[in-house]
Amino acid sequence: MKANFKIKPLNHEEFLGFFDLTNQELEKIGAIKMTVDKFPGFPCRISLEDAEIGEEVLLLPYKHHKTNSPYQSSGPIFIRKRANTPIFENNEIPTIFDHRLLSLRSYDENGIMKQAIVIEGSSLKEEIIRTFENEKIDYIHIHNAKPGCFACLVERAS
Repeated sequence: MKANFKIKPLNHEEFLGFFDLTNQELEKIGAIKMTVDKFPGFPCRISLEDAEIGEEVLLLPYKHHKTNSPYQSSGPIFIRKRANTPIFENNEIPTIFDHRLLSLRSYDENGIMKQAIVIEGSSLKEEIIRTFENEKIDYIHIHNAKPGCFACLVERAS
């Protein structure tokens, strides 16, 4: 049986007002404003698109694995100033992953890692489906493999 999935980017509402903060206020939370100077290279975790050259982004710490297990985790993410959270269809893969080396970290319902692999983005869809064939896997985190940054959550879909 084919396992369906849904890509879940970060919700833009979680970051409302962040771009209104002063540089000093951003510094207190470990964040900085940046202007994009290369493409691709600034992958937004809200839109799941690469920011365009000249666009303003924030680089900030984000707790992406809020679990009560030893695998709780946080790390740096980029967000675009005017990003809105898209809704992806079941089994839809955003093009941002096509050209990246990715790390897939698969967890059970208790937040315990059950599998970790590195793949080329072009094979992401097939690998997610294969991973969810294991009924012990509850969700997957996608990371950009080289910098290790969290990209998004993948959940099972009906």
